[in-house]
Amino acid sequence: MSAVIEVDNLRKSYGAAVAVDGISFAVQAGDCFGLLGPNGAGKTTTIRMIYGFTPRESGRLRLFGMDCDAAWRVLKAGIGVCQQENNLDPDLTVRENLEIFAAYFDLPSEVVRERVASLLHFTALEGREQASVRDLSGGLMRRLVLARALINEPQLLILDEPTTGLDPQSRHQLWSRLEELKQRGLTTLLTTHYMDEAQRLCDRLVIMDKGKILVEGAPLDLIRQHVGISVIEVVAPCDDMRRMLQDKGLSHEDLGQRLVIYSSDGDALYRELLDKHCREGCMLRPATLEDVFLRLTGRELRE
Repeated sequence: MSAVIEVDNLRKSYGAAVAVDGISFAVQAGDCFGLLGPNGAGKTTTIRMIYGFTPRESGRLRLFGMDCDAAWRVLKAGIGVCQQENNLDPDLTVRENLEIFAAYFDLPSEVVRERVASLLHFTALEGREQASVRDLSGGLMRRLVLARALINEPQLLILDEPTTGLDPQSRHQLWSRLEELKQRGLTTLLTTHYMDEAQRLCDRLVIMDKGKILVEGAPLDLIRQHVGISVIEVVAPCDDMRRMLQDKGLSHEDLGQRLVIYSSDGDALYRELLDKHCREGCMLRPATLEDVFLRLTGRELRE
């Protein structure tokens, strides 16, 4: 399988602040690849360098097997971008936003008509094509941004926090559209703060912090490697339980009024805790990507 994106020792600084600190990764054709990390981790700076909005300080970047320094004009024609900011034209209708954006790619009028009709159907916006963007809900706007990013039939779709601020129904609708694009073989680069979104959509991902990559892998592999199969959460734990966890060397985090215990044999440990240490306030659940994220990047608030 060929790599659509090849990043080698990519770096970007803003004065003394290092935003991206020598990262390397590759995205294979047809994959959905995630960039995860806390605010300020360097995710958005990375993708902006990849689609040519932000110049890189150093490092090597190749798209579709071509060096970006030699072929930016050709490469940009093969990329679709959904930025996290809403940059639709509020003075135009839904249809006009698509038609005018298509003009940047010098597409024949007949092709534009066909693609606009197809994308309006794909994003379930047919009934809103003459509506002003000002009258759209947040979910409808995000679907229009996705349709616009697909107007040039890109080989690579870049999504920067595509579902931020959406209600659960709108998020799931957008996920369904992205899964359909994945089935068609479209390569996707995704940043998100929603761990359930990344776990559902991504084939592989990296977790970044302070401009560096902490881990890379498939979501389920990362969960098993860094957390285990199960998580037990205990509210208001007693000192006896803390001593038992220390004596057995069990992997856990002590958050004061709550314990988070990581286990590959959660059922047996859960029964033992219920029998000997807690009768209530004890919950067993499957381990998730969010557990990995918090364990690697910490639980403190970020600016």
